[in-house]
Amino acid sequence: MKSQNFKIFIAFILIINFLMLLGCDSKYPEQNVKEVDTAKQTDTILTKQKSSINIVEQQQKSSVHQKKEVQKSSADLKEQALESFVHITEQDNKLIGSAFLLNTFCEITLYDENNENNNDLIYDTFELCRNYENQLSCKITDSEISQLNARQINEVSDSTVNLLYEALKYSKLSDGALDITIGSVTDLWDFTSDSKTVPSPGNMQKALKTVNYQKVQINDNQVSFSNPRTKIDLGAIAKGYIADQMKAYLIEQGVKSAIINLGGNVLCIGTKADNAGFTIAIQKPFEEGYVVAVHLDNFYQSVVTSGIYERFFEKDGNFYHHILNPETGMPVNNNLASVTIISEESTSGDALSTACFVLGLDKGMELIDSLDNVHAIFLDLDGNLYYSENLLEELQIDIL
Repeated sequence: MKSQNFKIFIAFILIINFLMLLGCDSKYPEQNVKEVDTAKQTDTILTKQKSSINIVEQQQKSSVHQKKEVQKSSADLKEQALESFVHITEQDNKLIGSAFLLNTFCEITLYDENNENNNDLIYDTFELCRNYENQLSCKITDSEISQLNARQINEVSDSTVNLLYEALKYSKLSDGALDITIGSVTDLWDFTSDSKTVPSPGNMQKALKTVNYQKVQINDNQVSFSNPRTKIDLGAIAKGYIADQMKAYLIEQGVKSAIINLGGNVLCIGTKADNAGFTIAIQKPFEEGYVVAVHLDNFYQSVVTSGIYERFFEKDGNFYHHILNPETGMPVNNNLASVTIISEESTSGDALSTACFVLGLDKGMELIDSLDNVHAIFLDLDGNLYYSENLLEELQIDIL
């Protein structure tokens, strides 16, 4: 009996131990599973966080890269746009940039050999020229002058109003021979295409009624007109003004020797390498070659020529050129072929070359001789040359 009870006791103890072992096995695997799952979830969260960080970093890098690409793209596009209309060549230790702007062929010649950024300077200077053209041309629809003419605006920029003041000064000085309110008249003519259209007398008379520089009022930067149909055309002075701005920019960039040629408006910076002044030749009308050569010095740096050979057409046996008489609206007919003004700045040279051509030989020369530090060379249709007072004493002139 005791032996049987002992066996039963031993069996009971074994069953309890077995059950305890089962309990241990059922508990710790569950905990291990939870720990493993937690580890996996943590790894997943870390992976997701890391992935998110990587995505953000990639997005940031992509954004920075895109910005850089956009900036690079904009710069490239600007450079490509500049290169599309500017041609640069190097010859004889000088760099020559050329472009078609201001409805003419333009050139910038740099003689500074030590400047590594000469190409960029040429691009930037032509870009400056183009910006001024877009601002001042009455042939560009969204320019300040065109918007002013269309009465879309009555206030202009400082540079435009400064040029208007300068132009009105020469309109008054020449007694209207240069008249910037000739815009309605020049609209009737087209010397840049093959249309060869001569305005009708009726249309011309209507346009002439709008021409009178005295009817322009400027108050600060606001411009107004007495006649609602009056239009401004700065074609007789804008090239000179733009040339002066281009020269000022190049000097500001450290250029000490250069020539700017805006299709008949030649403006120099400094002298040649041997410190001798530049020599500028005056073109023969309607043929290759030159009439005279002007030797400039450190003061006289601008040579501007207005001539009947620059823009013209023939129709029904008649010759029509672009230098118009503000009183008649028709091309000036006074036996002159060209007028060249030699001065310090190109703005005055441009304005005076047109004014003196309209005035004619006698009145034009009288005007030049009344001014300080300005000289002129008149060329008539017979090839005769006429010089302003003291020109031959101050500058060397070679007849070619």
